[in-house]
Amino acid sequence: MAIEEEDVRKIAKLARLDLGPEEIKLFQSQLVKILDSMAELSALDTDKVPPTNSVLGAVNRLREDEPKPFGEPERLLDNAPEREGPYFKVPKVIE
Repeated sequence: MAIEEEDVRKIAKLARLDLGPEEIKLFQSQLVKILDSMAELSALDTDKVPPTNSVLGAVNRLREDEPKPFGEPERLLDNAPEREGPYFKVPKVIE
């Protein structure tokens, strides 16, 4: 697949990147390689391949979400930049 320098400049502008001429050439060749690899992958027949969310076979080990009391609220409030009584004090964000 062909990628022109103008395409790289447009992508860089969208990403708010200021690229020099050498970087444009470098990224142009890298994008061509990436798109060629994607075209090669899309040519493969994956209809009989089951969806995979982990190649390592990892399984989420979720626990029940059970509320528990925290016995030392003062320890939490010691980390607050500002506090008012037993609460965190935060700047007002809504007028």
